[in-house]
Amino acid sequence: MKIRTGWFIPAALAAALLATGSAWAQKPGGVLKIQHMDTPPSASIHEEATISTAVPFMGLYNNLVMFDQHVAKNSFESIVPDLATKWVWSADGKQLVFTLRQGVKWHDDKPFTAKDVQCTFELLLGKGKLRRNPRGAWYGNVEKVTATGDFEATFQLKERQPALLALLASGYTPIYPCHVPSADMRRKPIGTGPFKLAEFKMNEGIKLVKNPDYWKPGRPYLDGIEYTIIANRSTRMLAFASGKFDMTFPTDLTVPLYKSMMHDAPHVKCTMRDTGVSTNLIVNRESPPFDNPKIRRALALTLDRQAFIDILSEGESRMGGAMLPPPSGVWGMPPEMLKSIVGYDNVAANREKARELMTEAGYGPDKLLKVKVSTRNIAPFRDPAAILIDHLRHVYVDGELEVIDTAIYYNRVFKKDYTVALNLTGSAVDDPDVTFFEGYACGSLRNYNNYCDPEMTKLFEAQSREVDQKKRLKMVWEIDRKLQEDIARPIIAHNRAAGCWQPYVKGVVLHSNSIYNGTRFEDVWLDK
Repeated sequence: MKIRTGWFIPAALAAALLATGSAWAQKPGGVLKIQHMDTPPSASIHEEATISTAVPFMGLYNNLVMFDQHVAKNSFESIVPDLATKWVWSADGKQLVFTLRQGVKWHDDKPFTAKDVQCTFELLLGKGKLRRNPRGAWYGNVEKVTATGDFEATFQLKERQPALLALLASGYTPIYPCHVPSADMRRKPIGTGPFKLAEFKMNEGIKLVKNPDYWKPGRPYLDGIEYTIIANRSTRMLAFASGKFDMTFPTDLTVPLYKSMMHDAPHVKCTMRDTGVSTNLIVNRESPPFDNPKIRRALALTLDRQAFIDILSEGESRMGGAMLPPPSGVWGMPPEMLKSIVGYDNVAANREKARELMTEAGYGPDKLLKVKVSTRNIAPFRDPAAILIDHLRHVYVDGELEVIDTAIYYNRVFKKDYTVALNLTGSAVDDPDVTFFEGYACGSLRNYNNYCDPEMTKLFEAQSREVDQKKRLKMVWEIDRKLQEDIARPIIAHNRAAGCWQPYVKGVVLHSNSIYNGTRFEDVWLDK
């Protein structure tokens, strides 16, 4: 878009405005057309645990605070105000007070107040009627949240928790309205965000329209966003490359697909980055014979992590423990520490030990352990599941692939209705308070295989209270090492993926260490 110069505006200022993406350069209007992999289980972000929900519905909502949508890497330094204008910690670190924005309205024109913040966190603290609460474990340290005025909300903590602000900044932490029942938020959600829900059709797509009363002046630029569900990934890639869509799903391209896209459509814009998602093995340790720790250890020892990485990402994914490894991750174990953990070194020796364990458990070449390997029915899950089944054959396990639609898959793993599964786990924030409490704490809904060690939970809590970041890092490394040695949830690889968009789509910044926090899209515009 050209800016007139002369006495209206100096040429140098015009150039600076264009370079920085100022509002002088943006064009309002147009509908952004994005591909989607599958039907989200619901529109209720607080009740779901999948990127399929987080991406299309983040634009409906606001948080108290958020990760700056223009900064590619989430960090404490990139946290900015959203529904809160400022916040203050008490001297002892046990109270966090938010001053809230005034004049904000819900999509149904009702006013936003501190009561809505209180109601949202009563749901997350288990005092409401959520169908399920995947991230309830994030807030185990929150004693209560109160409305201390129409535009002031106070978090009272049991213990100091410096990382709490980062949890509140995640796309998984929107504020819900008090006056809308939780059941309605699944299909007819109401938010304060830049977009409103116009249509949500199973197996077809999701349509969002501009919120004309959005509290941020001039936002959003788009008239709407359309997410079209196309189950076949090859079909999606061809449709995007031919120009039928403005943007792929933000994590849809593997390394090989990214390279193919760059060859077939070199004009498009793409970003390959670490996603904050790990491929992992989950085993129902309450279901015989997997209640036998020897069998669980044998399954872990047969994994050839480098083979997964080489086949699926041409060597670009990263080996690690529970935490995202460096350089993208802040808390991941250093390579030399990782190599010292059993299972991460000599694959041939590991498999020999695994066969010994299986023999001790009563299995062998003449008596195979037959098992269904469950996984979600999309390519990022199916492809590594096929490799897993091949690896299991080395240790007398005969695996049969069971693919499950998204809505049913999460219900199954939440209920522990599976035996062995190939799973992908996303950490919404690169922080131990998310990864440890959500995935490994006793009683957490997303602790899919019911790993429970009260002593480890005490260590989770100790690192959460620690304010010295160097001391906390060493505590986190030691916890992560113990989780891997306990076979808590064998981590196969930390994944990389790309998203692509047409060159006329402006203002897109896909985050590089979490895929769950960067799809508000209120600053995206179409230069066509």
